[in-house]
Amino acid sequence: MKIVIKTKNIKLNWALKGYIEEKLNSLEKFLKTFFNEKKYFNSYFGKGKPRTEMWLEIGKETLHHRKGPVFRAEAQIRFPGRSLRTEAVSKNLRAAINEVKDELQREFKQYKEKIISLQKKKTRALKKEL
Repeated sequence: MKIVIKTKNIKLNWALKGYIEEKLNSLEKFLKTFFNEKKYFNSYFGKGKPRTEMWLEIGKETLHHRKGPVFRAEAQIRFPGRSLRTEAVSKNLRAAINEVKDELQREFKQYKEKIISLQKKKTRALKKEL
């Protein structure tokens, strides 16, 4: 999964980038249920487009506020046939990133259950026809 990080009113350092990649790359296991392949790029040396892309925007709401939920994280994942988007606001940037990850996990599970129920529904309809 390719992660594109955009920052607003803060600087992205290596520690924060590592934390983001560590937390959000754990979502890749949910994508493997939709795509059985482990290889995401469709050409030699990864010059092709990845199957899934995640856009993450992190930053401060304003520069002058110091109290309350100041940090914001917004994530969007696109994969063939579906797009998932979440947003979180928190006092701590890492907490906002964790909230986004948890919400995306919940949406992945919900989407997976929806796919399974649709397959069962189609199977029942086919059985009924026979």
